[in-house]
Amino acid sequence: MTPTADRSTGEPGTDATGLQVAYLVSQYPAISHTFIEREIAALRSLGATVGTFSVRRCPPGELKSAAMRAEAGTTTVLIDDVRRAYPAAHAALVSRHPKAWAGALARALRTGEPTARARLWQGFYFAEAVRLHDLMRSRGLRHVHVHFANVSADVARLTVAIGRSIDGPRSPWRWSMTMHGPTEFEGVARADLPAKILDADGVSCITDFTRSQLMRYVDPAHWGKLSVVHMTIDPQAYVPPADGRAGRDGQPLRVLFVGRLVPEKGGPALLEATAQLRDRGVPVQVRFVGDGPARDLLRSQAAGLGVSDLVEFTGAVGQDDMLPHYHWADVFALPSYMEGLPVVIMEALATELPVITSRINGIPELVADGLMGRVLTPGRADLLADAIAAEAADPGLRRRQGAAGREAVLAGYTASTQAPAMARFLHDVQRPR
Repeated sequence: MTPTADRSTGEPGTDATGLQVAYLVSQYPAISHTFIEREIAALRSLGATVGTFSVRRCPPGELKSAAMRAEAGTTTVLIDDVRRAYPAAHAALVSRHPKAWAGALARALRTGEPTARARLWQGFYFAEAVRLHDLMRSRGLRHVHVHFANVSADVARLTVAIGRSIDGPRSPWRWSMTMHGPTEFEGVARADLPAKILDADGVSCITDFTRSQLMRYVDPAHWGKLSVVHMTIDPQAYVPPADGRAGRDGQPLRVLFVGRLVPEKGGPALLEATAQLRDRGVPVQVRFVGDGPARDLLRSQAAGLGVSDLVEFTGAVGQDDMLPHYHWADVFALPSYMEGLPVVIMEALATELPVITSRINGIPELVADGLMGRVLTPGRADLLADAIAAEAADPGLRRRQGAAGREAVLAGYTASTQAPAMARFLHDVQRPR
């Protein structure tokens, strides 16, 4: 592959006919991974054959949208039918290709952190890899793509190692992954990240920042396998309100937060800023859309700050029901401490919401400070309060920022540009060596 990061500008109409690939995710579908659903749907619309596999099953109660339910119905879950399928797959491989079976097991047991627990889990990944190899071979698939350097990447590289052991190193078996960050950057050894970058046949990075972090871990000779392909939203699904948010002047500013309720998303800072705005006499309403382990902490903090009457917690919401929340809001706030490039920011911008967020990782690659909202030093509730107050005081500014945000999303974060870019990336991975 050409040693360049510039794969983010697709050519509309790129044909993916003939492209065959398996997508493996630790859990698919998942309410926080709707961008993977969109990526797969976009590739299929270009003519690609994409088989979906999941390590574990999505709980029925989390299938919040029609698209999730449809994908769940056609996705093969590796841990299903363990008692019958796993012994059969392993017995067949041992009988026909004992060296491939033993070689992959030995590789698994020397992979990752040198702890008993880590090596035990690698044994589980090996068991799943034998099952996935059997499924892929029977379906004519030889390339597996994963999102995140987690269990799915461990299973994928072992699956391909088995395939190459049987069919030879120049066989069409390939594996590739999309890197998001920053979770993997916080646990490089635990994720076995450098080894995965070296072993993968291609790595698609969601931002230039993500690519730059991977460049730290491998020799420049391997930088050519690192490409940049953005995540996307559907601009026909995420549209501005028909009234342009008219008739709200003089009302409390509506501030929307969308994301998992975990501390790193900055929810506590937003609550602190809400209390500061109340003390300044700036009327606001804040809505948290999402769920997670920090839910009770946030509710308790809101009560302690005396802002419970200004804050609403909706719980988890499926994609089919998200648009009304974006239309409700005047401003979108995501004051995270750790991020890659959140899809919810793209969704908010597409609905012409100004965005107030943090100057971290890949966010400044999309959100231009001042032009589309505010990009702030993370962890500063006072700066967050200042930014919200400035937005509350200037409806005209909000409208201009909202229009600029949608324009930026349409230019580089939709399927019309990124699906062709992803198809080219996958074609490059499959190119004969």
